[in-house]
This record gives sequence, C-alpha cells and structure tokens, in this order.
Amino acid sequence: MKPRCLIWDWNGTLLDDLQLCLGLLNELLEQNGSPNRYDLAGYREIFGFPVVDYYRRAGLDLSKRSFESLAADYVARYNPESFACALCPGAADALAALKSAGVRQVILSASELTLLKAQTEHLGVAGYFDELLGQTDYYAHGKLAVGKEWMARQNFDPAEAVLVGDTLHDAEVAAGLGAKCVLCAAGHQSRERLLTAGVPVIGTLAELPALLGL
Repeated sequence: MKPRCLIWDWNGTLLDDLQLCLGLLNELLEQNGSPNRYDLAGYREIFGFPVVDYYRRAGLDLSKRSFESLAADYVARYNPESFACALCPGAADALAALKSAGVRQVILSASELTLLKAQTEHLGVAGYFDELLGQTDYYAHGKLAVGKEWMARQNFDPAEAVLVGDTLHDAEVAAGLGAKCVLCAAGHQSRERLLTAGVPVIGTLAELPALLGL
C-alpha cells in the first residue's frame, strides 16, 4: 500500500487541537445563550463538516447570530491559542518515516492557508511538505475543491495517493479525489463514526507506517 503521495489532513490528524476546539465550542455556546455543553465524547459525536451544520447540531442559534459572525468569533480565539498545540501522538515519527521512504507529502486542510503555514513552521515540520493546500478564508468551506484543483496539476494517478484524516469528511474528500483513505481515531470524530466510512481506521499515527508497508 506504499503510496506515491501522502495527503495529510491537518487539524486533529497532525495538529492535536481537540481539547482546544472542545473548550472553544463550550465558550461559544455559553456566550451565545445556549444551555448545551459537551464533554470530549459528546463533541466527537457532533463534530463534522460543513461547519455551519456542526454549529447548528451543537446548539448555536443561527437566527440570532449569523454563521459568519460566530465563525469570526471562534477563529479570533482559535488562531492565537492554536500555537500552544502539539503534534498528535505518532505524527513526528510518521512524517519522518514517509520522508525516509521517499513518499511525497502535502497537507490538504480546511484551515486558512496563512495560519497553516505559520503553524507548520512553529512546530518545525514545514520541511516535510511539498505543498500546503489551505483555504482563502476561515469558513472551512472547500477542501475537495482545493484538492481537485491541485490533483489536476499532478502527473500521477490519484489512486497512487493516500489521504490520512480524522473525519468522515476526509473519506468523502479522498473518494472525490480518487485517492485511497486511512482514518485516525485520535481526532475530532469517534472510532465508531469513522468505521462507517468503510476504510482502514487506525488508533494513532504510530500505526500508519506499518499499514503503508514502510
């Protein structure tokens, strides 16, 4: 299963921002009059894309405040605090193993591109990636569109790529690109949810090199 290219999701797959996102959601709910509060298990059952639908599931009333306003509030808090987040367990070793094996690595993220660049540089991992593919705004709309545009410029069969992520949306993006997919159950969605995608699910990134035959 050794891929020619490894397409990484960032948030929750390489960047361990799960606790930060949980805390910010509960703050947003409190500040906007929702009685809902979530523990980690509950959060992992509601998180998903599009983000606007996730906000509704969480209990935010978009008739009182627009999605754009809520998202701006969230991002204003998330961006600076995200620099305190570490890499996910096993991430550093997986990145190094793929590099040693000569596998090309890119990040395809719902994050805004400028933030993505700053985060990878801050964590000292920017050098592992041939390209960073992020969004031009902070509404987290379009990983698939960005990925398709990038894939159209490549000179290899999409089936030679593996996308590694932590959500069902990542499996959908991989299918849309024609790439294989591996999901990691250490991120923003539960193992039970991920298993419904019908692709390999690992517990942590420490399991990835062996799965890929590296």
